[in-house]
Formats: sequence, structure tokens, C-alpha cells
Amino acid sequence: MLNQALDHARANRGRYLNQLFDFLRIPSISTQAEHKPDVQRAAEWVAADMRRVGLTNVQVVPTAGNPIVYGEWLGAGEEAPTVLIYGHYDVQPVDPLELWQSPPFEPQIRDGLIYARGVSDDKGQMFIHIKAIESMLSANGRLPVNVKLIFEGEEEIGSINLEAFVLSHREMLAADVSLVSDTGMITPDQPLIVYGLRGMCYMEFRIKGPKRDLHSGGYGGTVYNPAQLVAEIIAALHDEKGTVTIPGFYDRVRPLTDEERRAINSAPYSLEQWQSETGLRKPWGEPEYTLHERIGARPTCEVNGIWGGWQGEGGKTIIPAEAGAKISMRLVPDQDPQEIARLFAEFVRERVPDDMQVQINDLAGGWWAITPLDSPAMRAASRAYEATWGVPPVFAREGGSIPIVATFQKELNAPAVLMGFGLRDDAAHAPNERFREDHFYKGIDTVIHYFHYLAEQR
Repeated sequence: MLNQALDHARANRGRYLNQLFDFLRIPSISTQAEHKPDVQRAAEWVAADMRRVGLTNVQVVPTAGNPIVYGEWLGAGEEAPTVLIYGHYDVQPVDPLELWQSPPFEPQIRDGLIYARGVSDDKGQMFIHIKAIESMLSANGRLPVNVKLIFEGEEEIGSINLEAFVLSHREMLAADVSLVSDTGMITPDQPLIVYGLRGMCYMEFRIKGPKRDLHSGGYGGTVYNPAQLVAEIIAALHDEKGTVTIPGFYDRVRPLTDEERRAINSAPYSLEQWQSETGLRKPWGEPEYTLHERIGARPTCEVNGIWGGWQGEGGKTIIPAEAGAKISMRLVPDQDPQEIARLFAEFVRERVPDDMQVQINDLAGGWWAITPLDSPAMRAASRAYEATWGVPPVFAREGGSIPIVATFQKELNAPAVLMGFGLRDDAAHAPNERFREDHFYKGIDTVIHYFHYLAEQR
């Protein structure tokens, strides 16, 4: 059954590529209201292809925003594992348009790269799963596992309606494992499995001092400047080694095991590569942890924005009435986003004098997610990558966050396999977004292998 499915996929590569091009031509930009009809059209297009492939119970489910597309195939029986496949069909805006070498919604192939908005993030990667399923159903009339597919149209605007959908459809979405292709590989020849994602606590605080902006000559030296206080609070967030100083911040952090440290540090990401990407010479942060560990396996506290006082051209000698900052904290197992938000708020409040006002806003939060390296789902994924690429994958924790993955883990008890096929230089969210043509084909082969190996694990 495995070889028949692979043969079918390889014989239909040209047809699958043409279908992907049709999908990419739909400008499903979720951040721009004028493209709302295009987002709807993309959802309908995906649902139609899922029905044609042979998936059942295919629905385009309305939400308060953009629709969710759902479909399933449950013919493998109760003893077979069930895989919940997630992706998103919405894309980023194309600005600045003049920097594109070809129209962003007219796909082109140049030097083995498919150029189009959304081809890497995430249309090309999510479409891989539909084509893998099509190959197995066409070749064998069945799949070795049960599958449920959920594709959203709001990932690029924060997945604002997805969690509510998951919470209200727990039974429909119940699965043994979730499968997500919205990440990348180390190099074109070195696959990577992301086994952990960090959570998020995103805070904002505003300090109000005098009732209006004051002349710095007339009141300087007598008024506690709100911008200075903001700077002092920010400076107090870390010690000289880069350790976060919020009391209790590290209390729940789960220590890295020796196995995890070996796996994380085996990834071929060099200091020279970091230097090339950042333009800096020396990494900053907790000295007792390696560069690899700091990137994805340790919690962080970063200033994302700071304001206060005159920002225009030239000078304006004032003491500003108000100043503030936005702070994001990436979280790791077993930190609680709500607890960290409370600890941060206490840290800020205790530094604000009684005659000044502080407003603290919790802007966003999300849980971390982690899948054990030795789980059946991970073993199957590792075999699938090696069967397709000829080398075993390396493992890493991702520094960023995909909140819905944590929701699948927390609410559905479905740990995630992050099976990405993109590359760091795919220019996702930027002009000339691209995706390797051979990765589209090899991605389909990898997913076919994965489903068969996962069935063997059970």
C-alpha cells in the first residue's frame, strides 16, 4: 500500500502542482477587509478539493470572522490512530508590491523555486497533506489511519475564532495526535522536527505622571519623569547576565533533560549563521545555556516597543505626561501565562510612586506545547523524514509560538508533530515569498510515509 501511494503521488506531480497554482492565485489576505470575499473563495476552493479527493463530512463553517474548513476520513477503524491535520489558507499582504520580481498571485517557478504569496506560509505546506491523502485514497481506496482536517482563514490575524471553535467541537476533533506543517527545515537537505513551542505572555504598561506635558526648564529636577521611570522598570527586568529578575518567573520552569540538551545542541545551527542573520558578534543572555537552548528552550522577556515624550524632528524640551512600553515574554514548560502576567504586573506596580498612575494591560497570552521525543508519533515522523530525505531529522524547540497547537494538546490531549518543509530564507511575510518545488513533492512523500509508519506504531 505504501509503494502504490508513493507511485501515484510521483505520477501526478504535474497535476498536483497545477492545482497548487490555482490555489495560490486566490488573494486570501485576511488582514485587509477588501479581500474578505477572496478569503471566502479560498475556503470554498479548499472544501471543493477535499470533497473531490474523497474526504467526507466536508464543511465550510462560518465564524464571527473567516470560515473554518473541516473534513474527515474515518474508515481505518477504531483501532487505528486518528490524526488531526491543521493548516491555514489565509496569507499576508504583499506590500511593498514594487519589490516583487513577479506578481504575487501569479505563481512562477524560477530555478526550482515556486514564487507566490502564501506558497510557504502556509498554502503550499497545508496542500501537501491533501495531496498525500489523495494519493493514498486513489491508489489504495483507503488510508492506514483516520484523519480529520481543520484549516482556518485567520492565522495571520491571531486565530481569533479558532480556539472557541475547538472548545465547542471537542468530540468532532478528538484525535490521538495533531499534525502541523507551518514550520521549516534546517537546510534543503536536513529535515527538522520541532518538538516544542514556547508560550506567550504579552503585556503593556503605561505610566502617567503630571497632568500635562511640562516645560523641562521650569519643572526639571522636581518632577519624576514618566519616561525615566519606564526606562528604569525596563532596565530592572534583567540582571547583567541576562537573567529575568521578576520574582517567581523561573519557579515553574521544567529543567531540560540530558537527552533534550543533546538533541537540541545537535542541530547544525552555528554561531557564524547567527552572526550573519543578526549582524552582531556575540550572543547575549543566560551564560549557563547554549545558543541553541536560549533560542527555543528558555523563557525570555523582551521589550517590543517603548514610547514617551517628543518623537518628531528637532527638539521639544518637555517632561512628558505619559510614557509606556510593550513587553513580550516567551514561556516554556511548565510556566502559566496568567501567573506570569500577574507576576509582571506586581513587578511594575511596586516600582511606581504613589502620586503616579500605572495602567497594565494583558494584550495576549498562550500556552507552550511539547511532544516527548520518544513518543510513537515522533518515532514515526523521524522514520518518515529519513525514508524521504535519506538522513534522520534533528530536533529542536521553536522559539516562537503557535497557540492553537497548545490548545490541541491541552483541550484535545493531541500532542503535535510539527512536520515542516519550508526554509528560513523562504521570505514568508516578505516580497518574493518562495517554496522549493522539490520540497512540495518530497513533502507529499513524507506524509504518506508518516501515515503508514504511524499505523505500524499502533
